[in-house]
Amino acid sequence: MTDPVRNLILTGGVSHPFDTASVALADLLQNHGITSTITEDIDAGLRQLNAGEYDLLTVYALRWPMTNHERFAEGRPRWGYEIPQTSRDAITDFVGNGGPLLGLHTAAICFDDWPEWRDVLGATWKWDKSSHPPYGPVAARFEATDHPITRDLPDFDLADEVYGDLEFAPGIEPLMQARALSGDHPWFPLLWARNFGKGRVAFDGLGHDVESINHPVHRRIIGRAALWALGRTEEELATL
Repeated sequence: MTDPVRNLILTGGVSHPFDTASVALADLLQNHGITSTITEDIDAGLRQLNAGEYDLLTVYALRWPMTNHERFAEGRPRWGYEIPQTSRDAITDFVGNGGPLLGLHTAAICFDDWPEWRDVLGATWKWDKSSHPPYGPVAARFEATDHPITRDLPDFDLADEVYGDLEFAPGIEPLMQARALSGDHPWFPLLWARNFGKGRVAFDGLGHDVESINHPVHRRIIGRAALWALGRTEEELATL
C-alpha cells in the first residue's frame, strides 16, 4: 500500500476564488492519496517544505509585488509579495533535488521578481505582452496524445481563462492548447510536463475556479499531472 503523500498548496491572491478553489483542489488530490495543507503564508510554508515536511509542492496562488500598476493598489497590502532568497532557495532545492512540483493556472503569474521561476515552472507572465480574454467559454485540445497525462482523453470545453503570450523556458513541449471562444482568439499552450534538475514539474494553465477544477476531463488531467510529477507509473495514471 502506498504511503499517503503530504502536499503543500501555496495559495491566495486577487481576482480568483482561491478560498473555495484551493479546497476543491485538495479534495481532488485526496482521492489519489495526496493529503494537502493549504496556506497563504508562502514563506512559512516553504520553511516547512525546506524542513522535509512535504512530498509535493503545489503552487496555486497569485502572489507578486503588485507594484507594476496602480490598479493593484487596493489589493497590495494583503496580497503583494516579494519572494525572499530563502524561499527561492527552498523551491529550487526541493525541486532540483528530486521533489515534484505541480503548478496550476496563476502559478505562471507568481514571483515575477524572481527570473529563475520561469526556468523552474516552464513559463511565466510578462506584463508587457501576456494577457487573457475575460473569463468565459474555452476550448481545449490535446497536442500530445501519447503522454501519460493526456493519453486517451477527449478534447473538451469549459469556462476558464486562457493565458496567452507567456515567456517560455527553452524546450517546452505543450501537451494541450486552449483558446477562448468569445471571439477570434488564437490557441495557446497551457499544459506541459518537464524536469528541473532531478525533479518533475507539471503545469496546467487552466483552473480559475471550482467549476474548472471539477470539470470531468480537467479533474483527470490534474490528478494525472500530480501523480506524474510524483513519479507514478504509466499504468497507474491510465486508471484515472
